[in-house]
Amino acid sequence: MATDADDAPLLAEEPLRPGSCSRELELREFRDRYVFRSLDGGGAFAVARADGSLRALSPEEAASGSDCKVSRIYGVTGMIRMLAGSYVLVITSRKDAGSYQASTVYHVNSMKFLCCNEAIKHLTSDEKRDEAYFMSLLRIAETTCGLYYSYDRDLTLNLQRASKLAAGRVHKPLWKQVNDGLLWTRMWRRGANLEGATANFVETEQLIEYEGLTSSFIQVRGSIPLLWEQIVDLSYKPRPSIIEHEEMTKVVQRHFHDLSQRYGDTLVIDLTDKQGDEGNLSNAFAAEMEKFPDIRYVHFDFHHICGGGNFDNLQALYDETEEAIQKQGYFLMNSKGDILLDQNGVIRSNCIDCLDRTNVTQSFLARKSLDSQLQRMGALSSAESISQSDSINDRFKKLWVEHGDELSLEYAGSYALKGDLVRYGRQTLPGLIKDGLSALSRYYLNNFHDGVRQDALDLISGYYTVSKSSSSPFQIIGYEPYLPVASAIIVGGITVTTFTLSQGLPSYTRLQSNGSYLAPRVTNIASSTVGRSAQHLISSVIFAGLTAGMDAAAAAAHAKDKLMERKEKLERMSQESAELESESENFATLAQQITKSMENKRWWNWRA
Repeated sequence: MATDADDAPLLAEEPLRPGSCSRELELREFRDRYVFRSLDGGGAFAVARADGSLRALSPEEAASGSDCKVSRIYGVTGMIRMLAGSYVLVITSRKDAGSYQASTVYHVNSMKFLCCNEAIKHLTSDEKRDEAYFMSLLRIAETTCGLYYSYDRDLTLNLQRASKLAAGRVHKPLWKQVNDGLLWTRMWRRGANLEGATANFVETEQLIEYEGLTSSFIQVRGSIPLLWEQIVDLSYKPRPSIIEHEEMTKVVQRHFHDLSQRYGDTLVIDLTDKQGDEGNLSNAFAAEMEKFPDIRYVHFDFHHICGGGNFDNLQALYDETEEAIQKQGYFLMNSKGDILLDQNGVIRSNCIDCLDRTNVTQSFLARKSLDSQLQRMGALSSAESISQSDSINDRFKKLWVEHGDELSLEYAGSYALKGDLVRYGRQTLPGLIKDGLSALSRYYLNNFHDGVRQDALDLISGYYTVSKSSSSPFQIIGYEPYLPVASAIIVGGITVTTFTLSQGLPSYTRLQSNGSYLAPRVTNIASSTVGRSAQHLISSVIFAGLTAGMDAAAAAAHAKDKLMERKEKLERMSQESAELESESENFATLAQQITKSMENKRWWNWRA
């Protein structure tokens, strides 16, 4: 919110600690410049609005002038140069998300780019077109969710690595400390590049503190480290395709060499299907891993072994790998910083997109580790488990469900699937409904939005550098011909979901008496009839409908080279799609109302 410049607070007298950043800044927007002034002793600088040039300011210069708009910001995350000048990204709103090792961690609520692009009037028409597209990508980047940061701690470092770094390192600015390898990519990235870096790579650290002891357990996930792709083609599940390349084995070697340098021995858990297109990719991965006998590779066909929500079948995977997992261990240190135990290796899990199957599996392994950690720390006896403590168990499940959702929102734009397996250890009726809606959302976003979001991330992460000497590599593709197909699929899916709700809910309401739940014995009997029939109805009707719809999409993709010949027909479909889209909004609103009502009443807990 803008304030009068004369009311701005004075600079703090105490200087910042080495390596830390200013927590709050005053932003003054003049006609010819932006002035950034630290409110906690970090100095000041100006950015020219004409070309983005920087200039350090004295406290007196920073406080001078009154003909400006004044606001408060919470960080300057960087500057990017494009055709017409530079753009400065600032954090305009934040939320305290918690603390880590006595350092506050914040969640970014909102950001915005400040334009320093007066040279736009001198661009050619083609350059103006490209600049307009670049600016649209920056606006997309402004809305990036799931960003966390700290002003005085490098959050890209896990506890074990941080405890062993030289003391002088922490005196460097944070931007020089961070591991830029942890910049993520989205759904339009698969496999590895020639350097061995993989898409969807995530390091997950589970931390626990108890009576002066701190312990961490690290797992990683990442796309299968081969050269492969999965081209978006309107089908629900695009076919993975392996890229033949003479460097394939070296790519795999480079990937696992990097992991061994960072973590030690690697246990590879491949959760992909053994049959079909996934099976071809899985077999190629297994064949490459045979060339590296020092790396333990385990294939576990999650869909086949844990089909039908049999989450407990993951115990078979743990039994097979328990010795290697126990050998890797976990990290433990006391309040003085003395290291009591090291984690000597890491578990690397993957499915195709490294989301749902991977998250369920990692949560299972994390639970096993947490039991061992708490037993060693004295919080549990050797015979106890967190499953015997409702408070700890519930917090653990909530943590991992939210973790899965955060990653899924980043990569797929929707909440994670199979969240019920983490939260309840089984699939539930509302969970099936939520998964169905999330699957529809993923399909739409992946086919019609993720390409542009990938362009935005490529731009701000430096994967693509803007240059006047080359034209824009980003192609603006019109998806209008495909929208009728997508609308029909989405409307059909939501219609089936709504239909199954209307079939399933009356059976539930008959189990209520005066607004109270019936006795456990009665509800247990009901769960064997109503619950199973409702779940059968959901699984058979929703997913049959989705499969039919997605098969239609696959057919449309296969015939997309003939779209121009069918222009007149598609135009008629476009007109009809307006009615379908309107109907879709009505169904979506109804589904949201029903879901919200179910969440408020928590009616799915009636079985317990």
